[in-house]
Amino acid sequence: MPDSDSDVTSRLPASVEVAPGGPVEGVIRPPGSKSLTNRALICAAFADGRSELTGALESEDTKVMIDALRSIGVVIAISDGGRTLVVDGQGAVRQASVRQASVRQASGRADDAGKMQELYVANSGTTVRFLAAALSAAGGQYRLSGVERMHQRPIGDLVDALQAVTDGSIEAISPRGCPPVEIRCHGWKGKNLEVGGAVSSQYLSGLMMAAPLVGQVGNNAGVDHDSSSVKRHSMEILVSGELVSRPYVDMTANVMRSFGASLSLRDEGLPTGHSLVVDVEGGGYSATCYEIEPDASAASYFWAAAAITGGKVTVEGLSRAAMQGDVGFCEVLQKMGCQIQHDGHSICVHGRPLKGVDVDMNEISDTVQTLAVVALFASSPTRVRGVAHNRFKETDRIGDLARELRKLTAHVEEHEDGLTIYPRDENQESFANRKVVLETYHDHRMAMSLSLAGLRIPGVRIMNPACTGKTYPEFFSDLESLIGRPHQWLASEG
Repeated sequence: MPDSDSDVTSRLPASVEVAPGGPVEGVIRPPGSKSLTNRALICAAFADGRSELTGALESEDTKVMIDALRSIGVVIAISDGGRTLVVDGQGAVRQASVRQASVRQASGRADDAGKMQELYVANSGTTVRFLAAALSAAGGQYRLSGVERMHQRPIGDLVDALQAVTDGSIEAISPRGCPPVEIRCHGWKGKNLEVGGAVSSQYLSGLMMAAPLVGQVGNNAGVDHDSSSVKRHSMEILVSGELVSRPYVDMTANVMRSFGASLSLRDEGLPTGHSLVVDVEGGGYSATCYEIEPDASAASYFWAAAAITGGKVTVEGLSRAAMQGDVGFCEVLQKMGCQIQHDGHSICVHGRPLKGVDVDMNEISDTVQTLAVVALFASSPTRVRGVAHNRFKETDRIGDLARELRKLTAHVEEHEDGLTIYPRDENQESFANRKVVLETYHDHRMAMSLSLAGLRIPGVRIMNPACTGKTYPEFFSDLESLIGRPHQWLASEG
């Protein structure tokens, strides 16, 4: 195993086999939540003053966010192996906005494309969606672009919502409403927004976090800049249609409140065809010290390891009261037969004989791949519902997942909104004398979840394990420590 450090995944071999063995037992604390880290970075970057984020995640996604914020003038100091971030906020952002305004004034053009600032977002959905909203509210000229897959991931619903309030222009320039995103504006000129919620809750989260900035930075149009009236300014965000992954929206609201924002969410008494209204007060953000929970999505892999092997794994730093909805994955495991123990500081899963379940995973969709691997070892089929939006993630997390599960002798049915996974036939030809090569499609969650099959099935080879660097660079090292036996690392597929 390569040494663990900040660029560990860049030096991982081409493939890995997780060694099968007995029950997995142990205690582990995953790294900080990616979702919380990137939300806290946005709030801290636009806060007035210096914030300290502790327990942060160091990964590709958080590095992309940090680099983008630094490029617009935010000063971010990193220490403790990336786990502590000190962010000097809005002053730097305001200066960047003022500089852009000066350039526009000198050129006499509000849309001087030659002065557009390029921001690279790789394949980080949170970065492109959160920054597109925040920078349009702040005002300026920016182009947000990433890798090829990013330019295939939809952002049209967010851009459409922003076009209605932007004093200038914002557009997604790839076909079918995908990035790159180009922004040329003076901020927001309206007070009411409407956004679709069926593709990604990150659109709504981005708008929510941007709303307190109206009148705070840049040259927002249509907003009285007297300090007292700014405090009274508010935005109403109406969500049309279904809202996927609601717990992530609640998470966003909680992070915003920690940085001094005032907002309310209501889902009753709404116009027909709408699922939520968010009212956000103006006034910006206040700098603070903010502690980030361990990543509940990452924890799901270790809980699943206990379920698959009949072991017992305790994840520290999380409880049922955690801010992240993905702790609900334990409830699904409980329905499958596992025993769950919890206190205010940890959650323990004790594996028991597994049975299939019929479950709506709309609110915990990042754990679908994890559950699918657990379902291979149940006594009856598992039906996953409510996750049609998973096709628009880092990869098609329905179609591509089904393709790889079938390589493990499982019968899998695809549905518009999910999957049915039938338990694998363990009486078929032994895997002992042949390798099963599983592709990851550059998807970190595909790599981490599929690797768990190797805890029970010999010869399961995971290609491109380095893709875990997106959210959990130390995953394979931590898994190796937990199971107490080394992985087999291979330089090539052959």
